[in-house]
Amino acid sequence: MRTYIGGHQAVSDVDFVELALGTPVELWLGVEGESETDRAARLDAARDILADNPGFPDDAIRVVAETLEDFAPELFNVVPLTQPVARRRGARKGAAA
Repeated sequence: MRTYIGGHQAVSDVDFVELALGTPVELWLGVEGESETDRAARLDAARDILADNPGFPDDAIRVVAETLEDFAPELFNVVPLTQPVARRRGARKGAAA
């Protein structure tokens, strides 16, 4: 089965992320062994993208949350933990001893 996003075929997990975000994953994560010059250029490009699209971080978080919900829904099955009642030392405050 082929999957297309915006007219582009996604053949891997990385393709899905890149097509959903509109940028290559390497732009945000870097690549192993990149030079300081390449890193500076990559970070500069990332800053430009964020300046042009201030809603990008929210979009990225939404994409991640939707992906997790679709492929790992058990991560959203959260049960609140009860907090233990602190043990009181001695008499209640304000009570005469």
